[in-house]
Amino acid sequence: MAQITDDVQNSAEALLPRSGSRSRPLSRGEHLAESIRDAIRERELGAGDFFGTLETIREETGLARTTVSEAVKLLRDRGVLVVRPGRGGGLFVAKTTPIVRLRHTLMRVEGDPASAADAIELRESLEELIAVKAAIHRSAADCRQLEGILAEMRAAQTWDDFMQCNWKLHAAIAAICPNSMARPVYESTLGFLSGAHAEQDGEVDASYWGTRLQVHEDLVAAIASGDLEAVRAAVADHASSRS
Repeated sequence: MAQITDDVQNSAEALLPRSGSRSRPLSRGEHLAESIRDAIRERELGAGDFFGTLETIREETGLARTTVSEAVKLLRDRGVLVVRPGRGGGLFVAKTTPIVRLRHTLMRVEGDPASAADAIELRESLEELIAVKAAIHRSAADCRQLEGILAEMRAAQTWDDFMQCNWKLHAAIAAICPNSMARPVYESTLGFLSGAHAEQDGEVDASYWGTRLQVHEDLVAAIASGDLEAVRAAVADHASSRS
């Protein structure tokens, strides 16, 4: 395997906890995961390109097997690497898809990175219920508020601003839902995810940004119409275009 970047090779020093705004220091595995992502960019590797193996990373960094395994698991969960077993196998760069882009968006979330995936899973399980209830109980004022947030999304200048508007829109939809048990659980996942900084591996392409805007416009239109089948279809489209 080609040499990993110098910061990874000197990991005994480079992977020490950094100061910053996180609520806890990063583990060595998390630091290694970030260094591997940097190496992929610097080597200009694309989807399907071979990166290395667990053993070669361990040998080049001098880190423990458990640390390397933790880093690789994080990168697999985030859709950065795929693992192929058997002869000719190893670690390969994953294909960048809308799903991967959202995972990258949440990579810098405060606290345990794995919690972001848990929050998304819980949120998705409640998405249809929240949206259907909102469509049943929405008022004209509610619809005007949702349209106003959509306007903010259209005017967003950065991906981070767009994503913050995204969370704001879903929070407004949830506020319409009268289910006193589902609503606070759903809102708690939004509160967690809105703490993420929408950092990306490069620019977010216009087609993906446009797709994300369109699915939210469709969702708001369906809620405003009160057509429950349209709401369910919009929720399905929203999920399939995201994760």
